[in-house]
Amino acid sequence: MATITAAMVKDLRESTGAGMMDCKAALTESGGDMQAAQDWLRKKGMSKAAKKAGRVAAEGLIAALTKGAKGVVVEVNSETDFVARNEHFQGLVKMIAQVALDVGADVEKIKAAKVGGVTVETAIADAIATIGENMTLRRAASLEVGKGVVSSYVHNAVVDGAGKMGVIVALESPGKADELAVLGKQLAMHVAAANPLALDPAGLDPAAVRREKDVLADKYRQQGKPENVIEKIVESGLKTYYKEVCLVEQAFIHDSGKSVAQAVKEAEGKVGGPIKVAGFLRYALGEGIERQETDFAAEVAAASGQK
Repeated sequence: MATITAAMVKDLRESTGAGMMDCKAALTESGGDMQAAQDWLRKKGMSKAAKKAGRVAAEGLIAALTKGAKGVVVEVNSETDFVARNEHFQGLVKMIAQVALDVGADVEKIKAAKVGGVTVETAIADAIATIGENMTLRRAASLEVGKGVVSSYVHNAVVDGAGKMGVIVALESPGKADELAVLGKQLAMHVAAANPLALDPAGLDPAAVRREKDVLADKYRQQGKPENVIEKIVESGLKTYYKEVCLVEQAFIHDSGKSVAQAVKEAEGKVGGPIKVAGFLRYALGEGIERQETDFAAEVAAASGQK
């Protein structure tokens, strides 16, 4: 009788997404033959994850979780929006966010981390097999300050702490943590609504700034403006651009009469110390993923044998 090793079970699990005990049984039944074991699982309807793995997962949930001076955002994708309302999936996403808060935002480290005797990667594979859809831990990111708070905001929350968009904002300050947290939540809501590209002009992609300058310059060249005039107009135009895309220069959504920088400065009295916006992260569900366009009517017709 062939010896079934843990490594063999692991390999079969990774290739099929079936449960650990099912993989062990398949290998035992097939005398350790990997291909035969895969076929055995397929015949039993247990090889679910592998069949789902090629499908685009662009739905799901964003989770934002903070603890004191540290916070994380994670995106876990599924194929359909229905899964986002599944309690099993919601619990999985929140568990992954907690792991990220503990081990850091490196996706591979999160997957390898253990929770209740199994790795996060195994927990995801089990969820795929149970729920029947492809799922992926797409990305994670974190912010931390030495002294201060990291605040969060979840937009379109499906469950506490997870929804269609997650934002965290880090505030560095020796001031009162409770007052800082209130300001941080307001700023996180602002980031969700205003979608800044960077904290300040220095944080912008130089290529994006060059592109903006070129667009402005070409616009006024076509109007016949002289180069020395164009240079001044472009500099003025860039200031307007910075007010549109840089967090600290944007008009504060809670009081449009002042900039975010002014609002933060004014809050220092209530907080009891200087405040520095150390960073922000904004995850919107599925951004950057190429979704597959499907003809639902055609799929239904095909399934029913109609032309």
